[in-house]
Amino acid sequence: MSNRITDALPVTDMELPADAHSHEHPENLPYVHKVGVPPKQNLFTEFKTTFKETFMHDDPLRSFKDQSNSKKLLLGLQAVFPILDWGRSYSLSKFRGDLIAGLTIASLCIPQDIGYSKLANLAPQYGLYSSFVPPLIYAAMGSSRDIAIGPVAVVSLLLGTLIQDEFDPVKQKLDYQRLAFTATFFAGLTQFALGFFRLGFLIDFLSHAAVVGFMGGTAITIALQQLKGLLGIKKFTKKTDIVSVMRSVWTSVHHGWNWETVVIGVAFLAFLLLAKYIGKKNKKLFWVSAIAPLISVIISTFFVYITHAEKKGVQIVNKIEKGINPSSVHEIFFTGENLGKGFRIGVVAGMIALTEAVAIARTFAAMKDYHIDGNREMVALGTMNVIGSMTSCYVATGSFSRSAVNYMAGCNTAVSNIVMSLVVLLTLEVITPLFKYTPNAILASIIISAVVGLIDINAMLLIWKIDKFDFIACMGAFFGVVFVSVEIGLLIAVAISFAKILLQVTRPRTAVLGKVPRTNVYRNIQQYPEAAKVPGILIVRVDSAIYFSNSNYIRERILRWLSDEEEQLKENGELKSKIHCLIVEMSPVTDIDTSGIHALEELHNSLRKKDIQLVLANPGPVVADKLHASDFTTLIGEDNIFLTVADAVITFAPKMEP
Repeated sequence: MSNRITDALPVTDMELPADAHSHEHPENLPYVHKVGVPPKQNLFTEFKTTFKETFMHDDPLRSFKDQSNSKKLLLGLQAVFPILDWGRSYSLSKFRGDLIAGLTIASLCIPQDIGYSKLANLAPQYGLYSSFVPPLIYAAMGSSRDIAIGPVAVVSLLLGTLIQDEFDPVKQKLDYQRLAFTATFFAGLTQFALGFFRLGFLIDFLSHAAVVGFMGGTAITIALQQLKGLLGIKKFTKKTDIVSVMRSVWTSVHHGWNWETVVIGVAFLAFLLLAKYIGKKNKKLFWVSAIAPLISVIISTFFVYITHAEKKGVQIVNKIEKGINPSSVHEIFFTGENLGKGFRIGVVAGMIALTEAVAIARTFAAMKDYHIDGNREMVALGTMNVIGSMTSCYVATGSFSRSAVNYMAGCNTAVSNIVMSLVVLLTLEVITPLFKYTPNAILASIIISAVVGLIDINAMLLIWKIDKFDFIACMGAFFGVVFVSVEIGLLIAVAISFAKILLQVTRPRTAVLGKVPRTNVYRNIQQYPEAAKVPGILIVRVDSAIYFSNSNYIRERILRWLSDEEEQLKENGELKSKIHCLIVEMSPVTDIDTSGIHALEELHNSLRKKDIQLVLANPGPVVADKLHASDFTTLIGEDNIFLTVADAVITFAPKMEP
């Protein structure tokens, strides 16, 4: 009996019988299985199945089956607010871990938030606002136990770059802030819509390689932008490309640098990098790198205060607004041309923030072996940003550095985000006046030390080893950000990702198969050089669905394989082994459309003119159904469609010697 043979599951059958005869002597052939045709589904059932597999593949309503209405209501509330589920089993022992983790990430986030708000060209308090309200919303609605919510460097720079193209952050400060809130509103709306309508798979179109390159390029751009604060330069370019930034730095060497600022900035940058190195080398000392930014802020602020270094040209933060988030509902553009600008910027920022947050959540979920529902995460992130936009916050998402600290500090649930939020609240209400003398150089040092980790050299080297086209996507995004702008780098990343998809869809792989010795298995002769071709038969495998976009290419490629084989036989003088049968292995062909069937018909007609029989092996249920519906099986003959390549070879091979 023959079995289905695929690359993933090789099956060894009996050897091809020595007395197997050609197709002209069917009475002497062993029993050969025929390909089954699945029962015909009605249109509604087929649509329902397709819809479920596309949008509901994880069967999110499974837990609601056979439940009472009250239980369904409770499950529904728990689905929207997971805190109602895990909160029931929350204990004091878990709170201890969350308290320590929350206090630790709060010590890291407060100085980072002040610095990131400057990246977004917003006043320092807006960074703190964005670490107060959004984490509270996420703690109730998010499903990740480890992610730490707040502003991040990449999104802050992206917002600052895109919004300053529309409004000057100094001369048009109010309009700039309003557009930032509008962009945040639409970023949240985009994230919520993707999750609610279960379209989360769309973020997967930005490949891992493109994200690595984009993040690395953005990290360098952010670090270069911090040279203004690190060196005390007052007149600095608004462009983000490396050429403009370095020109701005070097042209101000003799009259623009402030040596006191340089000393403060470089000294504390060295301290922060050393602390980060210690934390990385010894996981038990993770708290050293977590607490270092706050220690730097406290020491440098005290130093500037007692020496009055601000009078010697050291730029300081100055006043930070005291109090909790004011309402910003009335500041969002809901009409006019700025509505469109906010929508465009918000969609871009929202997608980048979403990609980063979901990747972080999945990473830590895998490390702790629990499940993350990507669509629920999107709904939670979207809701917190929509509410955040109405409470003077700009786009918040998951921070990798803070999430890593949160994880290492021993967090158990999202309560660590609540603890962090309450510490930020205390800071806003009481401590903000103490940041008045904090030097900008310290904030620049903190940001540089934070973004260094975004440059993942090892990941880039691994991408180079695995897939050169992926590496091109990675480097395209990287150099696009560094040498042109963040927007261009992002555009290149998306464009190359789509180009790769199109290339793989329109130019799928095909392979010539041969028989592996001492088995009845047929494999790619390039992968298995010992695999022998069957005289008189060419076996080709198509490694893709056959659609309108690739059907002509597949037909032409198969005919080219045939031409190459015939030429090789002629060169070797093997005229007796003329090809009389072409077998197409259809196992990897998951689907076929009308263009694909038309291409097979054309292939059949081309082969008939050469007196070559077209044979199909192991078409799947979807493909088999469509081949029967189109009467293609009648065209080539039901007897020319087989369950396995081995069955087809048994039927069509000339008499073979043992």
